[in-house]
Amino acid sequence: MEYKTDIEIAREAEKEPIQAIGEKLNIPYSELLPFGHDKAKVSEEFIKGLNGKEDGNLILVTAINPTPAGEGKTTTTVGLGDGLNKIGKKAAICIREASLGPCFGMKGGAAGGGYAQVVPMEDMNLHFTGDFHAITSAHNLLAAMVDNHVYWGNKLDIDVRRIAYRRVMDMNDRALRQIVCNLGGVANGFPREAGFDITVASEVMAILCLATDLEDLEKRLGDIIVAYRRDRTPVYCRDIKADGAMTVLLQQAMQPNLVQTLENNPAFVHGGPFANIAHGCNSVVATTTALKLADYVVTEAGFGADLGAEKFLNIKCRKANLKPKAVVIVATVRAMKMNGGILKADLGEENIQAVKDGCPNLGRHIENIKKFGVPAIVAINHFVSDTEAEIQAVKDYAISQGCEAVVATHWANGSDGTIELANKVVEIVEGNTANYAPLYPDSMPLLEKIECVAKSIYRADEVVVDKKIRDQLKQWEQQGYGNLPVCMAKTQYSFTTDPAQRGAPVGFSIPVREVRLSAGAGFVVAICGEVMTMPGLPSVPAAESIRINDEGVIDGLF
Repeated sequence: MEYKTDIEIAREAEKEPIQAIGEKLNIPYSELLPFGHDKAKVSEEFIKGLNGKEDGNLILVTAINPTPAGEGKTTTTVGLGDGLNKIGKKAAICIREASLGPCFGMKGGAAGGGYAQVVPMEDMNLHFTGDFHAITSAHNLLAAMVDNHVYWGNKLDIDVRRIAYRRVMDMNDRALRQIVCNLGGVANGFPREAGFDITVASEVMAILCLATDLEDLEKRLGDIIVAYRRDRTPVYCRDIKADGAMTVLLQQAMQPNLVQTLENNPAFVHGGPFANIAHGCNSVVATTTALKLADYVVTEAGFGADLGAEKFLNIKCRKANLKPKAVVIVATVRAMKMNGGILKADLGEENIQAVKDGCPNLGRHIENIKKFGVPAIVAINHFVSDTEAEIQAVKDYAISQGCEAVVATHWANGSDGTIELANKVVEIVEGNTANYAPLYPDSMPLLEKIECVAKSIYRADEVVVDKKIRDQLKQWEQQGYGNLPVCMAKTQYSFTTDPAQRGAPVGFSIPVREVRLSAGAGFVVAICGEVMTMPGLPSVPAAESIRINDEGVIDGLF
């Protein structure tokens, strides 16, 4: 049986004008900044006017570790939001914007899939409302002003060997990971080593997603450490006097984007830090705005629960004082079989034992979520190849872990496929059993925080950290940054730093290769193993098949 592609389904969507979507959340059209007919930004003034309103219920969607078999976290987020509206709840969803790098690389789009999508799908996966371009420009403005300051006399006495601020671009380009810049003689400045990260790893991206308003945004931008002097004292963005101009570039980008699902339900799409190299959540502004406007808000955090959910619960909720009421852990029968050692080519055949062998990966994520005091439910994202016996094996395993599992068929059936899941989520929320608390206190030393995540969430035996990194962490503590949470940069494919180690491995170490202080964002990044802050393209990039066809529409996005 042939199925329509995501882009074919998206093209057939009967979209409502964006003002009609705004009305569903009681947003007057005068408070929307339209981008065409089907997307708009919500004004800063309107958001300010929501202060004091009661918050709705926050639901986090996370998943097992991603596999080539597919899990469908964003698809489930959209499907659950539609399902909650279907059963009569006033619900909105909050997801991240898509990065061009993965879109043209290997991941594809970030708008959901099947009949659980956010539209306009092509816009979302391409330039959308220009937020990522604004972030890239603001970030690189600061980089240019740092080098310009050094060129014009270096009054701040910056040690050019200790410029910590890298440039960014929203594309996968491994050639730019490590570069030498300022070549070409005196007129071009002092030659030095530098490099690029992808925009979604930018501290400016993290700041935009954690800032509460423009004033907070400017303060955080000013707190970015760009370099160190010869005496090792830090030089901040505000010392370079770039924070004001950066805020101007980000003024419009700071306003959350409102779009709709295929079923014309409201969706906020704003911000997009990666979860393997950043904190992996949509913006605080979008989430808190949605909570003031809807009774139920469904949001997601990137990749598996060991990364996205951990950062959502340890960083975003801590910083924004959010109290999630329930967590949905997405799993698939196919992914369970891959975790059980089955090759992708053999996933179509029934293999109950492989499902059972792969379930410990799910079990570990269930255990981890419980450590934060939030009740969880498993959503089995249904594939047509799944057999009843395989589905039952996942359900039985979930029950053995003290967690219910529900089949969701939203990819094929839209909201009709998530009615049971939506009712179960409402039941959990109304049960009022959530008692959220972060995994570690602010007062814990930085190295102990890294060890806490590595041992408690990943199940590592130890963290391997050399003296240079230990000394750096101690120095930051002495400078007053010891109360910050840690943001682990690690492969998304495994609890370990080895992407090939699926399932629930034990008996391993987590090597910390580098630490970076994101003083503006308010966390310390620990880069573990071989993870890259500038990804590369695969041998056959998705870009090779993306084109405008004879009918003038885009093909190849998925």
